[in-house]
Amino acid sequence: MNIVVGITGGIAAYKAVNVVRALVLAGHDVHVVATENALRFVGRPTLEAISRNLVHSDLYEGVAEVRHVAIGQAADLIVVAPATANTIAKLAGGFADDLLGNTILASTAPLVIAPAMHTEMWQNPATVANIALLRERGVTVVGPASGQLTGKDAGPGRMSEPEDIVAAALAAAGPRDLVGKRILVTAGGTREPLDPVRFIGNRSSGRQGLAIALAARARGADVTLVVANLEVSVPASLSVQHVGSTLELAEAVAAAAPSADVIIMAAAVADYRPEQVADAKIKKETQGDILDLRLVKNPDILRSLADNRLPGQLIIGFAAETEPDDAALLALARAKIARKGSDYLVVNRVGWSEGFGTENNTVVVLDRTGDIVAEATGSKPSVADGILDLLSVPA
Repeated sequence: MNIVVGITGGIAAYKAVNVVRALVLAGHDVHVVATENALRFVGRPTLEAISRNLVHSDLYEGVAEVRHVAIGQAADLIVVAPATANTIAKLAGGFADDLLGNTILASTAPLVIAPAMHTEMWQNPATVANIALLRERGVTVVGPASGQLTGKDAGPGRMSEPEDIVAAALAAAGPRDLVGKRILVTAGGTREPLDPVRFIGNRSSGRQGLAIALAARARGADVTLVVANLEVSVPASLSVQHVGSTLELAEAVAAAAPSADVIIMAAAVADYRPEQVADAKIKKETQGDILDLRLVKNPDILRSLADNRLPGQLIIGFAAETEPDDAALLALARAKIARKGSDYLVVNRVGWSEGFGTENNTVVVLDRTGDIVAEATGSKPSVADGILDLLSVPA
């Protein structure tokens, strides 16, 4: 999407940098329209480096191309973060005395604002009335939260966190085709303890699973996320359960599965665990040059879910493989979905520098007959949407 991020003159403007960054990483073309006061808080070079586009702030720039109208006309979504009390008042009154005001008035795109101001300003009757009016017009208002403000002040008025703003913004602009769906997503990588200090694990960061959960919520689903050792932060607005090992993941999934319409098993699950877990740290001084480990097989969570699925329940599994040959990779995936019994299998290649821990991904999706039904490549959020598109296709 072509997304305009409006930044206005408040101390919370520094947090807008992460709003811009998240939208860019999600694969969107982001254009920053900053007020002159905003640029006193965050420098133009920073915003241009993060957005990868020129920052616009002058109403009289690009007159020949009618830029004060063109930016708004081209926008698929406009996000104002932070939205100060002054900006909110001007939006309510339809003022267009700067480039941001013109951009918003010239656009028919969804408008999302994230208020940020001191508590007294937020609770002032004028601001209360302005917010009510904007909501009546269809503007999405995110927050504000209650917390630490500038100086020693604290209370309602703190700008919402960037990830919550981005989630709400994409929900406002994106399809709402999953409203009413209850989706269970797993993410991250399980760790099998050797002793209180060490574990056997994998390099999954959980980015792809989290991206799926966020995209599903943006499309209207009621999402439950079970995470194992996630390396990225999770928005507070998501319902999350944290687990560590494969057995803990299996228990959490078994408990949540009966209430889910769709289960997406994106977590990287350990196939084996140590037969014995030491009560104290294993010492090399007592073990010598060789440490023998005896491993036992973990339960097959995906197979168990497929065997015990409820009528109409859709199950999507994942397969991460190191096989370099495309044909051989597909053969492995076809054999796996035949064993697992899931409705779909998302297969991707992983290695030292691809798949795990990266911002991008490339996947192929097979149905239960082994046919390729979808392919997606790009940022993990964009791949997440490609996977979720399957939910409108009968299994």
